[in-house]
Amino acid sequence: MQRINEDIKNNRFSQTYLLFGEEAYLRKQYKDKLKAALCADGDTMNYHYFEGKAASAGEIIDLAETMPFLAERRVIVLENTGLFKHGGEALAEYLASPAPTAFFVFAETEIDKRSKLYKTVQGKGIAVEFPVQDEAILKKWILGMIRRENKKISRNALNVFLEKTGTDMENICKELEKLFCYCLDKDAITEADIEAVCTRKVSNQIFEMVNAIAEKKQSRALFLYYDLLALREAPMRILFLIGRQFHILFLVKDMKKKGYDNKSIASKAGIPPFTVGKYAAQASKFRTVQLRLAMEECAAADEAVKTGRMNDKMSVELLIVKYSS
Repeated sequence: MQRINEDIKNNRFSQTYLLFGEEAYLRKQYKDKLKAALCADGDTMNYHYFEGKAASAGEIIDLAETMPFLAERRVIVLENTGLFKHGGEALAEYLASPAPTAFFVFAETEIDKRSKLYKTVQGKGIAVEFPVQDEAILKKWILGMIRRENKKISRNALNVFLEKTGTDMENICKELEKLFCYCLDKDAITEADIEAVCTRKVSNQIFEMVNAIAEKKQSRALFLYYDLLALREAPMRILFLIGRQFHILFLVKDMKKKGYDNKSIASKAGIPPFTVGKYAAQASKFRTVQLRLAMEECAAADEAVKTGRMNDKMSVELLIVKYSS
């Protein structure tokens, strides 16, 4: 990120940039920064944007070979094309020696670092990864925005806010905007304000539901399920998220038992490192065999619904009742 900022400040650019990783908010911020720096605002003649698999390598290369019209550069931005996983070989060959006026910005959620295209960009251009940010960085970032609004927040209230929003930076921004409007005439943001305004992420509610199941609080687990239905969450999506939660708990429990560190566990389970302790605490409420059976039960419920043997809403309800009894 620092390298990109320096390139923009010094007006000296690499011909190829790859922005990749799970943190979509940061990817978008730096993609927009590069676009604004490389191409004059409103220049539709020399700016081209492709998303998904909309363009072939041949079409992209033809554009790159076309001289820019009354400008220094022809800028091509490609987002989530999948070319860094397969099909990018022709483009990789071209990027080894592109036209001097062609500048590329790739923004990808997932890539394969073994691919020829990634190796070419890494060698000839600049590749920057945007992973999920850790708790300390997120808190520092949130506090900075709160201070700019001339407001304060306690440590406990900040923890409650982060638990509500999760680690997605775009979601954090939206929830902060709501909070600032709600607390317009107040100097400090309280836990009560956060509870009143901020929306709990579905994944957080699923975590709470599984917690209630583990503690045999059946009424609480069912209440959370009905609340999700009232929020128009599809029963099959809820079932998928419950199954995913049990899978994460199974991985965390197994890897903790084998002595893996939090960073390794987080990477394997697909969760932020600072949440590993929370998942480990929940996993400890289940035996390994229970978690394995719960995953199998979720798969069986999914099959029962898809084959018409069970109503979707009822299948999830029965699953909750069985494991919270």
